[in-house]
Amino acid sequence: MKIFIDTADIEEIKEAKKWGILDGVTTNPSLIKKAVEKFEERGISMEEYIKEICRIVDGPVSLEVKALDADEMIKEAEILYDKFNDVNNNVVIKIPINTAMSKEDKIFEGIEAIKELNNRDIPTNATLVMTPTQALLAAKAGATYVSPFLGRIDDYIRSKLGIKFGKWDLFRGKIVKKIEEKKQEEKKGEMPLLYSEMASVEYGDNGIYDGIEMVESIVKIYRAYGFKTKIIAASVRNVYQVRKVAEMGVDIATIPFNVIKEMICHYKTMEGMKKFTEDVVEEYKRIFE
Repeated sequence: MKIFIDTADIEEIKEAKKWGILDGVTTNPSLIKKAVEKFEERGISMEEYIKEICRIVDGPVSLEVKALDADEMIKEAEILYDKFNDVNNNVVIKIPINTAMSKEDKIFEGIEAIKELNNRDIPTNATLVMTPTQALLAAKAGATYVSPFLGRIDDYIRSKLGIKFGKWDLFRGKIVKKIEEKKQEEKKGEMPLLYSEMASVEYGDNGIYDGIEMVESIVKIYRAYGFKTKIIAASVRNVYQVRKVAEMGVDIATIPFNVIKEMICHYKTMEGMKKFTEDVVEEYKRIFE
């Protein structure tokens, strides 16, 4: 599994590269917003700041468009690609899978943009993917990458069920599924009333109970049909999610800096280091002199 870092912070990118684990970077307008102070402190423009990210990273760098309709997204994609790809030949354009913000808005603008950019040999990353069927459409349109948002699906399901949580908290959808099954078993009556009563107890999101299960479904679909689109597990919130998507063989996980640091840490490792250090005898120390 490749590891991308989900940040626009140059210092975090440099640190991850120094560790030898960095395969790429994903940015978005929210992450760029957080980095504004960084490039202002450096006395450089946003364009120079983005170029510096591209120079540092020896792998794909996702940059997102801001438009909502297909034609404008295609224009912006070409601007981003022309401005930044020559720096290190590593720019990927992030396109929202669906730009609609109300029921009246057009819903296939992202798919149209992805298809056209694929025709123009500009690599794309279909972002804000929240369902396996969205991921299926992205692959059909020719997306280079697809980014299902694990954490945001966890947030959505927990919020819908009234479960209080912190952003980085672990969520186990299997527990919700078991509760749902128990509630269904408690229903009584004759067909078709019993079916209707049991079907009314649905705690997931169209049969998906957490972000990990969503990614697992996408992996199954892509393998079934041999899609070339690479899956980027995105909106990763904790080490548990990293482990689960790695186990299922996802292509890439894009991980926040703080979660990458958590991946290397364990209390027993620190305890072992203390013990090993205490046990170094003088005879062994002299070998290194």
